[in-house]
Amino acid sequence: MKKRPQFLRVAGKGRKVATPGMVVQILPDDKAAETRVGFTVTKKVGNSVIRNRTRRRLREALRLVAREDGLPSGDFVLIGRDRTRGRDFSLLKDDLRQALRKGLDSSFRENPGKGRDRAK
Repeated sequence: MKKRPQFLRVAGKGRKVATPGMVVQILPDDKAAETRVGFTVTKKVGNSVIRNRTRRRLREALRLVAREDGLPSGDFVLIGRDRTRGRDFSLLKDDLRQALRKGLDSSFRENPGKGRDRAK
């Protein structure tokens, strides 16, 4: 994914799972012909060199996890955190597996709500 509206659609309609190494937003779609993935890292993480290195680590972790476990069709956004860069790579892959498993679980609530009543 490259365009901002695609990222916003996943953020608005999808599920969000946070792990120590990353945040994953998931919008499953069984009818989709392909799996689309986007990567983002905010400027809070560091300068462009650090952000690009963080993005490359996320991309490689996803490539290896997808090769080993497969990816369902749908849209995925991987958001790099400050701890993504220094996290052991095997733990980063485990974080991704955990986030995908939890985000694709049908019993996982789409909007956890954090105890607030959103209908005001």
